[in-house]
Amino acid sequence: MPNAIAYLVLAAWPIVTVVMFRRLPMNLAFIWSMLIGYLILPPQPAVFDFPLMPPLHKENIPALAAFITVMSMKGIQTSLLPDSLSARVLMLVFIFSPVMTVANNGHPVYWGELVLPSLGVTDAIALTITQFLLLLPFMMARQFLYEGASQRHLICAFMLGGLAYSLPVLLEVRLSPQLNVWIYGYFQGIFSQTVRFGGWRPTVFLYHGLWVAFYMMMALVAAAAMFKFEKKRRWTWFGAFLYLFAVLVLCKSLGSLLFAIFLVPLILFFSARFQIKVAAVIALLAIAYPVLKGTEILPSQAILDQAERIDEERSGSLRFRFFNEDILLERAYEKPIFGWGSWGRNHIWNDVSGALETVTDGRWIITIGVYGWIGFLAEFGLIVLPIFLLWREMLGRRNDEISPHIGPLSLILSINAIDMIPNATLTPLTWLLSGALLGYAEHLRRTRDERDVTSMLKWRPAMQ
Repeated sequence: MPNAIAYLVLAAWPIVTVVMFRRLPMNLAFIWSMLIGYLILPPQPAVFDFPLMPPLHKENIPALAAFITVMSMKGIQTSLLPDSLSARVLMLVFIFSPVMTVANNGHPVYWGELVLPSLGVTDAIALTITQFLLLLPFMMARQFLYEGASQRHLICAFMLGGLAYSLPVLLEVRLSPQLNVWIYGYFQGIFSQTVRFGGWRPTVFLYHGLWVAFYMMMALVAAAAMFKFEKKRRWTWFGAFLYLFAVLVLCKSLGSLLFAIFLVPLILFFSARFQIKVAAVIALLAIAYPVLKGTEILPSQAILDQAERIDEERSGSLRFRFFNEDILLERAYEKPIFGWGSWGRNHIWNDVSGALETVTDGRWIITIGVYGWIGFLAEFGLIVLPIFLLWREMLGRRNDEISPHIGPLSLILSINAIDMIPNATLTPLTWLLSGALLGYAEHLRRTRDERDVTSMLKWRPAMQ
């Protein structure tokens, strides 16, 4: 169980946030409050669970604290809703579709003697607030990180955060994942999963070693971008890149290492325009996977056979994932539109013992089971939509009219979407990236509209 320090750190984070916003520019304060909160706050089950409210934890406290701080300092400067109609619709569906989920789950679910409760008004309120809190990083990033300079700050923060986080990562590689136990009093996962390739896979203060490896991959890609774009101290950035690559290898996650090997050459040798096109293709694959899986078009057996040639242990893990996905999809098809809702109603439970029999690894299967296909399309669609809007805004523009930093950020976001197929790696940083890219796409759209209006005004006097 979490100790007093865990709850004290969570409770004190709003104070830290206020100090940051008073001492730093708004965009930097927002970036660092979100990033540091994600990296060092204690993970669940350290939560504040107040009556009639969703749990408050490391996933939503930093964003909520930043939102309240900004509201008290400046108030609402612009609309919280996006300019884009498609983004606006997806955002509203994402927040309010749980109301329909609750409306379609007004009866209990029985598994032998186990009874899962029906959903009511309080669940509708709690789930809607939960969705709103999840989107706070997205909404704030859209307002504060829409400029090219802010995106450079974001890339630099990812790299610096990775360099700082590498110290506890290397400590746990040497001593085993113990920092969360030593500081916050509990271990946040299954300890046997930290043993990989004859050594330890670090966990630090995140939910799993996979989360740590994925963030270190983000830091490595950011270092590659800094090396490419920053002419001053280039060899410093190159040294940071080499160091972060070594740390990523020590994190012992094959998936994140493959992502890095794929992304780094794209960052170093191709333009932002090409990078966004690649990101759009990857985003399409992330959206298409559940559809292909649901229609049984995906060649699951061929994928398993190929994985077995590489590593039998990883093949067994993949086979276990596919097995659970198939069972959970069958369960989801019983309520395909708005899902089963909360309280574990989307799972399969043993009729005799009442034990849980299914495991939800991927974020997509969790979302479809809980909120249905409507919830899935709203969530994943909102995450990757900015990439397609950026693609549209690139048309007819010169390369020097586009911030080069949006290419690496788009690739990181698209890879995050792909990683949410096998893993539940939806984090506040995911929404932060999506919101920043949406804000920049809207900024490009506004400048294009202003340019068109100016051209029209110049053209009319000439005609007269």
